[in-house]
Amino acid sequence: SGQVRGLCGTFNGDQRDDFTTPEGDVEPGVAAFANAFRAAGACPALGPGTADPCDGFPGSRERAEAACAVLMGPAFQ
Repeated sequence: SGQVRGLCGTFNGDQRDDFTTPEGDVEPGVAAFANAFRAAGACPALGPGTADPCDGFPGSRERAEAACAVLMGPAFQ
């Protein structure tokens, strides 16, 4: 705890600094944070918006919502 930094966050209990870049800047959004770790030319840069993962898999939204309902239900509270 408190000894890591990277794509998985800082693991120090303070979520405000989880998007710390390799340069030490704290990015406000996911795309800018992920792009800070991108190897040049290895993959395209992310745009400012985050795509809904269900848009690429028609019919998956219902399955995902059912699975999340189990995780959010009384068994896991």
